[in-house]
Amino acid sequence: MAGPKYELVFIDRLLVTTGHLRTGLTHTALGVLYKVGSSTIGRAILEVHPLSADRGFAVPDRPGIRLRTLEDLFADAAAEDVTLRIDGKETQVRRPRAGRPGRRAFVSGKRRQNTVKITTISDGRGRTLWSGAQRPGRMHNQTSVRTEGIAEQFHQHPGVRAEVDDGYRGLASESLDQVSAPPRKPKGMKAPNDGPVTERYGWREMKRLQSLRRICVEHANAEVRQWRPLQWYTGRRETYGETHLAIDARVSDRAAKQPTRHNASTELVHVRATAC
Repeated sequence: MAGPKYELVFIDRLLVTTGHLRTGLTHTALGVLYKVGSSTIGRAILEVHPLSADRGFAVPDRPGIRLRTLEDLFADAAAEDVTLRIDGKETQVRRPRAGRPGRRAFVSGKRRQNTVKITTISDGRGRTLWSGAQRPGRMHNQTSVRTEGIAEQFHQHPGVRAEVDDGYRGLASESLDQVSAPPRKPKGMKAPNDGPVTERYGWREMKRLQSLRRICVEHANAEVRQWRPLQWYTGRRETYGETHLAIDARVSDRAAKQPTRHNASTELVHVRATAC
């Protein structure tokens, strides 16, 4: 058979790729551990990366089913009556070279750094169901929702509900009966103690309850950030999307194994008297 011989079997190549994604170890360090050259490690990672990125996302309680597109996600959410949680996360990347067009497009207005944004969608337990809509850090969350087709999916599936934060208020305005966003600040309330007391505390309580309903997607983002490349991505920006999907697929597999908690029944049960 023509071509170079494999020095690592497929299981070792998979472990090498996972170790590189989890810890950020260099090819040289991984080569020392497996007693092979750094070029062999690099070739193994290049081969396994696309396979991991194309796997899609695991569905809780239904092993063997994968969600790869937005259409799959919304169809599953409509069939299973799942309320989605939507949020974006940013990862710092290297600054583009001077003189390149679109250099300022990666400067995030929130973090004041060069970042890449990704949209994450999870269920009520913080289990990642979909991740994508990659865009430069300067682009607003609402713009990515429209360009990626997320807003259109809500129109096609009127029974799907979602919880979002202030960054997706435009989406909530377009789909009032489906998307819930934090309440707006009462008019005239510039300082924390402005306005009537009942109005201030009512607004804060509504905002707190809405935050409790969507905090699980923040937990999903936090779990992904434990992987070294997504803390500060030092590779080429063109390969960030593939790396992110490869990591999210692994995190989704582990999160899908968490059992779904069912609410305890409050239905009254007849008690039969026993004879002594």
